[in-house]
Amino acid sequence: MGFFIGAVGVGGVLLIPFLVLLGGLHIHAAAATALFSFVFTGLLGTLLFQRRGSIRWALAVPVCLSAAVAGYLGSAAAAGIDPRPLALLIAGIIVFAGLNMLRPAPRNAVAREGTSPGDRTTLLTVGAVSGFGAGLSGAGGPLFSVPIMVLLGFAPLTAIGVSQVLQIIAAASGSLSSMQDGRINYPIAAWVTLFELAGVAVGAWLAHVVSAAALRRMAAVLCVVLGAFMVVRAV
Repeated sequence: MGFFIGAVGVGGVLLIPFLVLLGGLHIHAAAATALFSFVFTGLLGTLLFQRRGSIRWALAVPVCLSAAVAGYLGSAAAAGIDPRPLALLIAGIIVFAGLNMLRPAPRNAVAREGTSPGDRTTLLTVGAVSGFGAGLSGAGGPLFSVPIMVLLGFAPLTAIGVSQVLQIIAAASGSLSSMQDGRINYPIAAWVTLFELAGVAVGAWLAHVVSAAALRRMAAVLCVVLGAFMVVRAV
């Protein structure tokens, strides 16, 4: 999961079904534990992408400002949803993310710079949607921010760089709510985070040297398969 976080931004969402199926956690704990681990993958991802000059801070700051509030609200909302509907919601998000990643990227398009009038409001909205989605599903902000930003015309590598910073803010904000009602399994989070960080290091390197399309297809197939399995299991 760390590999895909570092390589294409999207990928942390896959941790949730593994924590349910292999870790024995119920869906609320799995989502909260996964989200907590993304604080640390975001820190490492931000460091690695910043070293390569791949983070546009003028874009990252407004995205993170709104995500700081929305992440907490999303996590608080998730606590009030019954396990089965929450599992189906998360599974649906996973499948949708996979199908979205299979869409071909537009060719010969001029990348959006984020300096046009109204772009600040657009970026604040991206942060709010991504933060709330991260807190609600435990999937991490990149699952939402990367496809939205690419759809809006931002360069894929720019979107992935911003998503690394967003992870820190959205995950920390959402985890505050999870800490208050004890949804995080810290021993499992510690082990998972250790291996995620190793994956992020490899993925961040490959994001700058390997075809992003191939990495996206790999993550997409995993999302569709695991999301469909979660639907069947929940039904």
